[in-house]
Amino acid sequence: MKYEYEWLPTTRAALALGRSADTLKRKRDSQGGFLEHGYHYCLGDTPNSPITWHIERCVQAFNKRGIAVRKELSVGKKNVK
Repeated sequence: MKYEYEWLPTTRAALALGRSADTLKRKRDSQGGFLEHGYHYCLGDTPNSPITWHIERCVQAFNKRGIAVRKELSVGKKNVK
């Protein structure tokens, strides 16, 4: 899928990804998440600069994570039976 912009600031990225800005920030590797600095997101040059997000890479990461979680749940259900 092609997006109009590859890198977007947090507020616009959240809209494009269908997630909240807080969710994006929580999913950063620095917060224990799976989105990697320098690949999925970049920090600005000052603490007040917006974080920018690579939309297509984030979509792929959320999808990959969602598939993995669903597989784990499926395996867990099979072991319970």
